[in-house]
Amino acid sequence: MTGTHKAVVLQKKGQIGFEDRPEPEISDSHYVKIHVKKTGICGSDIHYYTHGSIGSFVLEKPMILGHESSGVVVEVGEDVSLVKVGDRVAIEPGVPSRYSDETKAGHYNLCPHMAFAATPPYDGTLVKYYLAPEDFLVKLPDHVSFEEGACVEPLAVGVHANRLAETSFGKKVVVFGAGPVGLVTGAVASAFGASDVVYVDVVESKLERTKQFGATSTINSTKYKSEDELVTAIKSELDGEQPEIAIDCTGAEICIRTAIKVLKAGGSYVQVGMGKDDVNFPIGMVGGKELRILGSFRYYFNDYKIAVKLISEGKVNVKNMITHTFKFDEAIKAYDFNADHGSEVVKTIIDGPE
Repeated sequence: MTGTHKAVVLQKKGQIGFEDRPEPEISDSHYVKIHVKKTGICGSDIHYYTHGSIGSFVLEKPMILGHESSGVVVEVGEDVSLVKVGDRVAIEPGVPSRYSDETKAGHYNLCPHMAFAATPPYDGTLVKYYLAPEDFLVKLPDHVSFEEGACVEPLAVGVHANRLAETSFGKKVVVFGAGPVGLVTGAVASAFGASDVVYVDVVESKLERTKQFGATSTINSTKYKSEDELVTAIKSELDGEQPEIAIDCTGAEICIRTAIKVLKAGGSYVQVGMGKDDVNFPIGMVGGKELRILGSFRYYFNDYKIAVKLISEGKVNVKNMITHTFKFDEAIKAYDFNADHGSEVVKTIIDGPE
């Protein structure tokens, strides 16, 4: 008979509690049971907590939180060959349908039937045991900690954005926003060989932190009265040249407009951050400069593996993201702290239950 385990559950908007949930049992021969060891709190978790929805994803029943997790394999299905009991792994939390056109076209992150942890109606990873398919796990080398393993998920977002942008050796990159996703995006740009990584933000303490994430220079945009002044400031940091790549991690209209204006002809713009549904956009420059405009959504094939490799080889130090840690039985306190002290937090890690 299946036992129960404790879960951290978003019971309704504004209310998180602990619940006893049935321990999952493997029913698919290619699935694996993981003892979750560490889980990061994502901004989406906080948004569900405070608002009860993100876009079309609406909380309609209690949902287990968490999707940035690492752990240890404790049981495998009979046909599993990629991992074994005892392996330390990072868990890629979104599993697509293999029948969608998007998956078959190689863009499984866009699958409309994606089952993504802690996105309604699917439960997340803040439990003792979690089930995942073997091919959505990436083994962690022995020298990579579980805390670092929990940071693979946000790092994979930065990997995906830079792969879309085709960041490579010698490129000049400007990153708008120095929050958690902005930090890893700039760090990946540096790791991919960018010669310059300019961060733009409005908070000086965040800009100071970018020095640990590949920044070659920083700009506090509050010092400038207009987009054109900000464009000039970015060029000045690049010795009068224009960046080939701009990645927006804010969703703020002024950042989007500035990015398009500052880009070099033939450059690439990647939208990562979410903001208003509609913005005033300098579309004329897109054609005139033949810019590539790309949206970036989560991550796809190999992004997780690349993220683990960047950590393993010391090319991105995700430990510098971790500002707060909590025990599993302090999870509610952790979410309240993040909700109330967002400006102080980069990444909060919650221990898994023993």
